[in-house]
Amino acid sequence: MSITMIIVAVIVLIILWVVFSYNHLVSLVNRTKEAWADIEVQLKRRYDLIPNLVNAVKGYATHESTAFEKVSEARSAAMGAGSLADKAVAENNLAGALKSVFAIAEAYPDLKANQNFLQLQGELSDTENKIQSARRFYNGNVRDLNISIESFPGNVIANSFGFKKMDLFELADTDAAQQPVEVKF
Repeated sequence: MSITMIIVAVIVLIILWVVFSYNHLVSLVNRTKEAWADIEVQLKRRYDLIPNLVNAVKGYATHESTAFEKVSEARSAAMGAGSLADKAVAENNLAGALKSVFAIAEAYPDLKANQNFLQLQGELSDTENKIQSARRFYNGNVRDLNISIESFPGNVIANSFGFKKMDLFELADTDAAQQPVEVKF
């Protein structure tokens, strides 16, 4: 009778371990998806601010059309990027294009003093900070999920139930990616 109780107890403990491990992985996946959604919200906010910023600068620098076209193209590419790697590359290109708009703004003192432009600059700066924070939060969640999926004994449960590692949202190795978008006041 006691051997049977021991076997039943071991089986119950194994079942409980599987359930808790599975639930832990589900929790990590959902936190990671939530973190990605936070990044997308901030990116959408940035995409919405960019046309207003470009229009404010266009009024002062109409002859700089190539810079505005590059920003529009980069914005469209970023909005249409599918995979995480494509999104990272597109976001890096957009950051580089935005730098050219701010460089143009530096040449126009009246523009730098324009209240609408200053407000847009402030909002964009705030959004860039929020994107950076959301990216760190997402990458932290991805790290925790990937560690759980790769570590023993969690990898047994992860492989059994088809959990997959997720990619970090990393900046590409470009000059534009290494420099933050400069917003001067």
